[in-house]
Amino acid sequence: MSLRDLLLNLPEVASPSQKHLSFKEKLKWTGIVLVIFFVLGLVPLFGLGQNALQRFEILSIILGASFGSIISLGIGPLVTASIVLQLLNGSGILKFDLQNKDDRQTFQGLQKIFGLFFVVFEAIIYVLMGGLAPPAALAGTSAFGVLEAVLIVQLCIGGVLIMLMDEVVSKWGFGSGISLFIAAGVSQSVFIRALSPLPSPNNPAISTGAIPAFFQSLQAGDPTGAILLLASLLATIGVFVMAVYMQAMKIEIPLSFGRVRGQGIRWPLSFNYTSNIPVILVSALFANVNLWAQLLQQKGWPLLGTLVNGVPSSGLVRWLSPLNLVEKLLTGSVLGTDLLQSGVYLLALVIGCVVFSYLWVQTAGMDAKSQAQQIMNSGLQIPGFRRDERVLERILERYIGPITIMGGISIGLLAGIADLGGSLTNGTALLLTVMIIYRLYEDIARQHMMDMNPMLRKFMTK
Repeated sequence: MSLRDLLLNLPEVASPSQKHLSFKEKLKWTGIVLVIFFVLGLVPLFGLGQNALQRFEILSIILGASFGSIISLGIGPLVTASIVLQLLNGSGILKFDLQNKDDRQTFQGLQKIFGLFFVVFEAIIYVLMGGLAPPAALAGTSAFGVLEAVLIVQLCIGGVLIMLMDEVVSKWGFGSGISLFIAAGVSQSVFIRALSPLPSPNNPAISTGAIPAFFQSLQAGDPTGAILLLASLLATIGVFVMAVYMQAMKIEIPLSFGRVRGQGIRWPLSFNYTSNIPVILVSALFANVNLWAQLLQQKGWPLLGTLVNGVPSSGLVRWLSPLNLVEKLLTGSVLGTDLLQSGVYLLALVIGCVVFSYLWVQTAGMDAKSQAQQIMNSGLQIPGFRRDERVLERILERYIGPITIMGGISIGLLAGIADLGGSLTNGTALLLTVMIIYRLYEDIARQHMMDMNPMLRKFMTK
């Protein structure tokens, strides 16, 4: 069997037989996958002793993972596989024409192979590097080695389940599983950090939730604490408002039907042209640097820098990690190195978003040539210009190139400012969630307005 035959015959979730799934059907499958995701996050790994990764709460949110559970890998292998394949395709080492059916199937098959490879690879690394290890009391015994193998197998099972659930959501539900898992984890985190009345682990005198803690700080005569909590709430609200505003910005190109006079439509190009994909990839890349720095440090090889109690203190991992700059400014503890670190982090985030925006446009069939082909195949053309694909491509290039770069810069800046502003959860994760939910709202409103419940339809059209 050739490699191509293998790629085209990989096990996969069956696609629905009907062309258009109803709103209720998609809602059912999305809900089922979401419940399974939360349940799996509560299933502990058998034989786990040391969980050195539990301190990386923000990392687990971005990766859609629950460290110490069977889904400790989260979406990390899927996103890493996507990054590697995009870089290989963008550099020309591998070349796929995603408009071609065979090439698209091969690309998807390779992505699945890469995903399975990184599931196994990351599972082995997590265990052997000490991130998720058996009890230290068994070190040096045969039982320790057996439990390591058991942990690796469990992590691989969890990784494969995440892949399958992502495929179920993509084919039977709304959006993609990767986006759904990120939004679910972040929403849960924001809800707890905003409203939870339970005592904070760091300070039992106040609540975990920022809103009850704000009133408790005022009552206790702690204005500084109240101001910091208020700043976190305002930063969270600010990111939400700006992300929604940016999602609503778009360029509309007037098109007409060549064979029907007087009839036309507007072809929308969103200012955030590549949606949330670039910031997902950059966040996953930074998260992997953080994770690898921790694992290498435990083995005595601090090649990527060092961490103290989970906080980056030196090396590359420090410069690619945000700090709460607003808190330092309000408390008067800001240093020159803090400002430099914030600037480097912001610059790296923006550059990463621009690079991945460009690569995503080229590999996802969103470039000017692909869009021109799609418009021509729809029987549309720009009024006042002759019906020629090359002419249409040159006109689209005037818009797609700039909004790809400007959108990447804007989303990178917004994510970085949210991180440095001390929002209730990781700024990048919060931005991703707002964009995911907004895009989900748009897709549902566009595709299922007529087959949803009348009460829900009225809400969606407001």
